[in-house]
Amino acid sequence: MNIGLLLDMAAQACAERTAVGSRGSGATFETLHGDALAVAASIAARGADRLVLAAESSEHSPALLFGAAYAGVPFCSVNYRLADDRLRSVLARTAPALVVVDGGTAERVRAVPGLSVVTAAELVHEPAADGGPAAAGDPADPAGDSVAITLFTSGTTGEPKSVLLRHRNLFSYIVGTVELAAAGEDEAALVSVPPYHIAGLAAILSNVYLGRRIVYLPQFDPAAWVESAARERVTHAMIVPTMLGRILDVVEAGDADLGALRHLSYGGGRMPIATIERAMRLLPGVDFVNAYGLTETSSTVALLTPQDHRDALAGDDPAVAARLGSVGRATPGVQVEVRDADGAVLPAGEIGEIHVRGEQVAGEYEGRLALDADGWFATNDLGRLDEAGFLFLEGRADDVIVRGGENLSPGEIEDVLLTHPAVAEAAVIGVPDEEWGESPAAFVVLEPGRTADADELRAWVRGQLRSSRMPSLVVEREALPYSETGKLLRRVLRAEAAAPTSR
Repeated sequence: MNIGLLLDMAAQACAERTAVGSRGSGATFETLHGDALAVAASIAARGADRLVLAAESSEHSPALLFGAAYAGVPFCSVNYRLADDRLRSVLARTAPALVVVDGGTAERVRAVPGLSVVTAAELVHEPAADGGPAAAGDPADPAGDSVAITLFTSGTTGEPKSVLLRHRNLFSYIVGTVELAAAGEDEAALVSVPPYHIAGLAAILSNVYLGRRIVYLPQFDPAAWVESAARERVTHAMIVPTMLGRILDVVEAGDADLGALRHLSYGGGRMPIATIERAMRLLPGVDFVNAYGLTETSSTVALLTPQDHRDALAGDDPAVAARLGSVGRATPGVQVEVRDADGAVLPAGEIGEIHVRGEQVAGEYEGRLALDADGWFATNDLGRLDEAGFLFLEGRADDVIVRGGENLSPGEIEDVLLTHPAVAEAAVIGVPDEEWGESPAAFVVLEPGRTADADELRAWVRGQLRSSRMPSLVVEREALPYSETGKLLRRVLRAEAAAPTSR
C-alpha cells in the first residue's frame, strides 16, 4: 500500500508516455520510475531519515516524492516563501533531514543545524549506489502505516502544525477516486499550486496514476498560465479561486487559445458565484469541478461535479440553482456530518461544524491524533447540508462573529455583499463592539468604474438580512489580502480594522 506502487503500476501501463514536461522532450513514465529509484538510492546512501523540499516545483518534483516513498522515508515540503527566520524555524523542526533547495533557498537554509543540503538534479543524477532500493518502501509495512508525507499548516493563527499523512491514507484517496491509466495519451495537467500545498502533491499522485502528463508553472501569473496552457495543449488544471478571475481577464482581453482545455477544478477558498458563472460563459467547453478538502484529509472529500455545475446554472428550482455556491457531495468512501457544539448531528439546513470520516482521512498531527473514537475528524469548518446532501461552507469556526450572544457567519454577509452590482470582492470579520461584544466589519473591492459608499452597502445588507448582520464598518480596498494558496488573510484585515484610521 506504499504510494510508490502508484508509479510502479503507471510505469508498467504507460512506459513510453511522457510523464512530466513537454511532449517529446520530457521524461517518460519509464524514465520517471528510474529517476525515483535513483533518488531513493541517493537517500539511502546518505542515511537520511527524511526528505524535505524547500524549493519551487520543478520537473523533478514527482521523482522526489516517489523517491522518498521507495526509500521508506517521509517526504516533507515546506513553504519556501516564508521570511528567513520563519523558514529556518520550520526547517529546524524537520531535522535531521536531507533538504532539497534551489537558487532561491540554498543560502537561506544552510545555517540550520542537522540539515544536509542538496539540489534536485544532484539527487536524480548521482551515480547509482550498489544495492539501491528496487521496490516501493518497506516490505515490513504492507498495511501502509508508515508516514508518507508531512506538511505544515499555514500557521495564520498560530505556530504551524505538522500534519502526518500515511501511505494508506493517500493510497486510499487515489485508488478510490481515479483509475489506473484512464487518461488519454493527449491529456496534460497544468500544475500551478505550490508543492507545499496538499493539492500540489495530490496532483502528482493522481495524474501519475492516471497516466497523464504533468506540466509545471512554478510561479503563478495569469498571462503565463494562459500561455502555458495554450502552448502545452493543457486539458486539465487545478486552481484556487483567486486565480480564476485573473485568468478570465486574460482570456477576455485577448485571443488565447484554450481550445484543448476540458476540465478545470478549483478549491482552497470560497468561489464567488458570479466568477464561476462568468467562467462557464467564457469557457463553455470546459467541465468545472469544485473540490473541497484539507491537508488532514489527504485532499478532496467533497466534489461539485461538472453536471452539478450545469444543472445549477440552468436550474429553475432555487434549491438546485443555489448549489452552484456549494462544494458538492461527499466523495466515495467519505462520510460527512454537520454537528452542533455538543456533538449532536444537525438536520439539513442547519449550520454547524463539518466532521468527516473515511480511510483517506488522516486527522493526525505530530504527537497527536485528532480523530475521535469512531474515526471522525472535526474540520473546524462551518457548513450546512441541503436535503440532497450538497455541502455549503460557511467559513472557519474561528471566524464566527458573536454579536450579543448570536453567532453570525461571515460567509452569509459576504454572499449578500457580492450580489451588489458594484462589489467585486468582499470579506467580513468581527471587530470589538462595546455594546454587543462583536459586530461585523466589511472590506470590499469594487468593480472597475463602479462606486458605492458605506451607507449604501450597509443598507444593502440590512435589506436582505436581519439588522444584526449589517456591518458597523465598511472599508474599501484596492485588493483583499490572500495567501499564495488563495486563503483570505483575515488577520491582516483585523489588524487594519483595529487601526485608528479605519474608523
